Amino acid sequence: MKTTKIEWTDRTWNPVTGCTKLSPGCAHCYAETMANRLKAMGVQKYQNGFIPTMHEDVLNEPLKLMKPHSIFVCSMADLFHETVTFDFIDSVMHTIQQTKRHRYQILTKRTSRMLEYFSQREIPENVWLGVTVEAIATKSRIKALQTIPAKIRFLSCEPLIEDLEDLDLSGIDWVIVGGESGVNARPMKPEWVRSIMFQADRQKVAFFFKQWGTWGADGIKRNKKANGKALDGKIIQMMPELAMREI
Repeated sequence: MKTTKIEWTDRTWNPVTGCTKLSPGCAHCYAETMANRLKAMGVQKYQNGFIPTMHEDVLNEPLKLMKPHSIFVCSMADLFHETVTFDFIDSVMHTIQQTKRHRYQILTKRTSRMLEYFSQREIPENVWLGVTVEAIATKSRIKALQTIPAKIRFLSCEPLIEDLEDLDLSGIDWVIVGGESGVNARPMKPEWVRSIMFQADRQKVAFFFKQWGTWGADGIKRNKKANGKALDGKIIQMMPELAMREI
């Protein structure tokens, strides 16, 4: 288990590594690039590169953390990938239920499998469940998420690659937005971000702007650190109200 620079969490836990491309946002997957780099470096956990792999040896890692943490589950994979067995996901959930002091953030693009899994199981109270919504074609994932009674339900609109237009955020607690990074990154327009922010505000949903990525608000390509994370001169990184009450 590792600390992370991801601003909306503080630890990552990867009982599964590897994935396969599913939707437009996957085109330049950062996790694939990183996994292949780690394989080339000889890191044992990534000997399979980006081929989906279950790691039973790390299932108990969260038990070792005594202080409460926000833990992003499978930052290098999709927990609900077709090759990950429900028995293994049960093992992940068992660890989560054993460590109620932690908040676990699970993000998926595979809503059909997520729905199938939770149709016969209760979702742990300390799970925040999210879906990636990076383009109009993926907006149906929101409806799937809205049917699952997770304590916190969130959207990750990253990398945001087009205007999502109208959004029904009923039952959604949190929306994260970010641009794409890397050599082949696609630009994100400020008006797309503002549209989501205004809709979140109207529907009383916490809005978190993570970063511009490789393309700045001015449409110029540069280092993502130089582009920063300010939207119209302000850093807006809200957390869900429920989460704030628990801190």
